[in-house]
Amino acid sequence: MVLAEDLRQAVIQQAIQGKLTRQLQTDSSVDVMLKEIEQEKVKFMYKNKRRAEPKLASYDENDIPFKIPTNWRWCQLGDIISYQNGYAFKSSDMSKGENGYPVIKSQNLMTLKVVIKDGNDRIECPDEKMLSCQIRKNDLLMCLSSQSNNPEPLGKTAIYELDDPALLNQRVLKMTLMKLDMLYYIFYVINSAYFHYDVSHKGDGSAQSNLKLEHVREMLIPLPPIEEQQRIVDKINEIMPKIDEYEKIEKELEALKKEFPTNMKDALLQAAMQGKLTKQLESDSSVDELLGIIRKEKEELIAQKKIKKGKPLADIEEEDVPFDIPENWRWIRLGDIGTLTRGNGIKRNEITETGFPCVRYGELYTTYKTRFDVAISHTYQEIFNKSHKVHTNDILMALTGENNIDIALALAYMGEEEIAMGGDLTRWSNHHMNPLYLVYVMNSAYAIRRKSEMAKGDIIVHISNDKLAKILLPIPPLEEQNRIVEKLEAMLPLCDELKEM
Repeated sequence: MVLAEDLRQAVIQQAIQGKLTRQLQTDSSVDVMLKEIEQEKVKFMYKNKRRAEPKLASYDENDIPFKIPTNWRWCQLGDIISYQNGYAFKSSDMSKGENGYPVIKSQNLMTLKVVIKDGNDRIECPDEKMLSCQIRKNDLLMCLSSQSNNPEPLGKTAIYELDDPALLNQRVLKMTLMKLDMLYYIFYVINSAYFHYDVSHKGDGSAQSNLKLEHVREMLIPLPPIEEQQRIVDKINEIMPKIDEYEKIEKELEALKKEFPTNMKDALLQAAMQGKLTKQLESDSSVDELLGIIRKEKEELIAQKKIKKGKPLADIEEEDVPFDIPENWRWIRLGDIGTLTRGNGIKRNEITETGFPCVRYGELYTTYKTRFDVAISHTYQEIFNKSHKVHTNDILMALTGENNIDIALALAYMGEEEIAMGGDLTRWSNHHMNPLYLVYVMNSAYAIRRKSEMAKGDIIVHISNDKLAKILLPIPPLEEQNRIVEKLEAMLPLCDELKEM
């Protein structure tokens, strides 16, 4: 991830400039250490029967990339290592079994650790030349090649930390430090943005970009006293796990960012409908009593012929229930807890900016609760008078849509004056529940799926009041409905904000 990697590189850059730790007067001399390394290298070359390495090109102050503390020194990588190139193994030399020496290639170094996976190429019976390219614990291994379309591997370096020896493939460079105490500090320097920037600009630019050995050996290394090297490594090792944890979170957030605005909104609504977003309180009122009041009121309105008696709705069977809800909630069909009334057609030429307020099909696709700014012209007062009206806290739903998601999209009308309702709309009246809770349920993925299953049509789809009335809704106590709405109104805007990021 970009930010976590930026943090890592910022920490390492501060470290190799002497800004991450304190310089102490008691630290030993870097000049003395460099002389000791020079002597160690002579002994190492003689012991391992190595040829003298080519002389390093000189550098001057103009080549120094940044300032370092006065008790530090600049040196070249070739001053403190001995190197060895890999062997050009043939495919016929290698097998994929579990026996023999593993062959280390550039892909083994991609995570800055040497990773040997199942099926790694191996050499079971290496000859003397192959064995001369043997890798041992604490060797530094650098990738010298990459494809031009993917320069990432170029210069990547890992420490071989395994006890079992391995063999070095061509285009991977083995570097042995003359002073082992420097190993992890040098590892961080080589994998710093500073080092890799220089490395990436020194590839040869061919289809397969290659680092030249002399460029690697001539790279400038900021060298602190050995004691401060250890302090730097300790500090980096303290910080990096925290950045690793941050990276995990960053990856999760990045994945959520792609799915969050839609999926998280669905997840929030689903959690709300299952009683998982809020606490159920014993002090809450009874849902059964609430439903009893609603049924009694509906029966009285039917008896007074203020509303029509709808078609009988089927009893709710156990297999009808789509998910679990708390014990003090109830499943109920939409038609049992409210009255559905279809609107009247209002033509476009009857609409103006002032006059008798109305709502038409097109005004629904804005928000979960709304007021409307169109009106029926005073010229058509008779149309307004005959139209079915929408009142405060009524819920509006579309009966027609261009796709199944648009079908029965629900909004709560929160205005104070009554408004005329156009065609292809239905009004759902229930003044004993929180209308926004019901709106959130009707706009959930669960309800959208149920409405889609009931709708008819190909390009333009339709649903009837009779079908809407059959939809099952999870009903909590009124107090919890209010808590759920409060919680959702705080959280749902965050989904929309993420969508704009």
